[in-house]
Amino acid sequence: MFIGPVFTREAAVTPRRSKFYVYRAVYVAALFLLMCTAWLVLAGTQVIASVGDMARFGASIFQILAPIQLCLVIFFAAFSAAGAVAQEKDRKTLILLLMTRLNNSELVLGKMLASLINVFALILAATPVFCALFLFGGVSAAQVIRVLVVTLISALAAGTIGSTMALWREKTFQTLALTAMLIMVLLGMSGLVADRVFFDRLFDISAAHWGTAMNPIWAVMEAANPFPATEGNLAAIGGVTGLHVLIMAVGIVLLNGTAIALVRVWNPSRETRRGKDMQAQQQEESIWGAEHDMAQLEQASTKEGAAKPDNESLRAGHVDARTTKVTQNHRQVWENPILWRETQTWAYGRKVLIIKFVYLLLAAAAAYLLYDMVASGTAVYRGDQLGTSIPPVAWAMVPLYLISLVIVNALAVTSVTNERDGQALDLLLVTDISPKEFTFGKLWGVMWVTREMILAPLLVNAYLWFAGAMNGESFFYVSCGLVVMYFFVTMLGLHCGMVYANSRTAIGVSLGTVFFLFLGVITCILLMISFTESFHFQLFPFLGFIAGGGLGLYVAIGYRNPSRAIGIAATAVPVGTFFAIVSFLLGNGMEVFVVTVMAYGFTMIAMLMPAITDFDIEVGHRSGADDA
Repeated sequence: MFIGPVFTREAAVTPRRSKFYVYRAVYVAALFLLMCTAWLVLAGTQVIASVGDMARFGASIFQILAPIQLCLVIFFAAFSAAGAVAQEKDRKTLILLLMTRLNNSELVLGKMLASLINVFALILAATPVFCALFLFGGVSAAQVIRVLVVTLISALAAGTIGSTMALWREKTFQTLALTAMLIMVLLGMSGLVADRVFFDRLFDISAAHWGTAMNPIWAVMEAANPFPATEGNLAAIGGVTGLHVLIMAVGIVLLNGTAIALVRVWNPSRETRRGKDMQAQQQEESIWGAEHDMAQLEQASTKEGAAKPDNESLRAGHVDARTTKVTQNHRQVWENPILWRETQTWAYGRKVLIIKFVYLLLAAAAAYLLYDMVASGTAVYRGDQLGTSIPPVAWAMVPLYLISLVIVNALAVTSVTNERDGQALDLLLVTDISPKEFTFGKLWGVMWVTREMILAPLLVNAYLWFAGAMNGESFFYVSCGLVVMYFFVTMLGLHCGMVYANSRTAIGVSLGTVFFLFLGVITCILLMISFTESFHFQLFPFLGFIAGGGLGLYVAIGYRNPSRAIGIAATAVPVGTFFAIVSFLLGNGMEVFVVTVMAYGFTMIAMLMPAITDFDIEVGHRSGADDA
């Protein structure tokens, strides 16, 4: 086969795993739960008097579910492909694959497509749920097919980005951070194209349609439209959906072609080669230095007429000299060696500077967009008394918040998984390092390394306050709440890295929890705004949504390490988040701040206290059972 045995083996083994079916069942149940929640919201606040009301509901819920599924698919595809390759690198098994008879295309395409089997299964399993919307009306088969095509090609493109970044970069954190930021950059570029920054019309297609086709979220919303645009040459290629497929296909071919051509140039990495060369050079210099010292001692003893020293004394003198030299040049280690290593060495590679540079560019772009909104007078929201619309500044700030939280969480979880995969965690556990030193060393070390990602959003908030787009009270609430979330995602990453022996599972659970919390908030806001403005009476329709979120959070952070505090936190976070959403839509900023700090602060403490009292770290086994 052109794809190769890597994909063939994964395709044969994956259906044998029970979680392959559990994931599909849970995903379909979650979509069905969202449909039921939306129906209860509509039926509990409005009177459904005609078939047209049913059709409007079907069209509305379809246009909500389609982009939500796309966001999930992009996240899972990108990080699943990146994690699959990064795990091979961390465990030093990618070099073994390069030594086999696999050609480059079989290795790159096989590994990438094998990691996307679960994602494609989820998309196909959700297709009958979207087809069930035919019963309400307002949705046609052509809309569902267009949405399905856009979702599949976007998943393949996201997986290609994750796989290429993982093959290029050496460290897992570098891979995850660059993957997230590259996706965000592409989404931002589509906005610039749509605003006619680069061109007005190309191939008789407007810049707005080019920008829509470049952005998967906009493309799937256009695909869900019952009357898609067909102006100019769009009709000949299938509208915006066809243009999106064409753009994504070109990107997939270019990225995979680059990875296939350079996979053996990138791997083994230069750091690995340089480390081996330096080790060989040090051994050679050590041998040469020993011979040189022995010759000098022999000459000195001959000149002075002393007795010729024996080999043991020569070796002892040589060791003493080298020990004295090293002692004079060594660096002083702090009382907490974990914190010293995290902050005073390049523990995550020098290429982390690239991540910081790219993120600062994204922050500068968001700041410029906010400056333009402030200058034009569109940054200050002037809406109705309920404040049911999202403030304009949120469209620039929320992506910046999300990407920073993802990067901090990714570094936190990989700071533990890299120790395990590098077989250094077992050594740390047998030293005199206390659990408190390990936990706080990692916690403060992660926040020090990602200080640019933490400070940049806070500085942007300060600019909005200084420019008058945000009052002092809102600035305090947003900034303090954001700091609490940074501590939460950092501790969440450390917690998942400790309780999951499989690095890929730990990374997926940690990043997935952050993403699902964010996506759950967005989904609740969309459902509330789309169907009603009576937010006070929506607790009952969202009870199932809240219960499902609490169960998922408990399984993610408490199933392998249960405690009463984590159980309380798993219940408090969904309830508190729902209350914060309602308070936000009603314009009660103080209630949002207090509830957010209490819910997520308590959850952080519930994960922190066991970690600083005892080493309860799952080390697992490096066997095939762990991979399965």
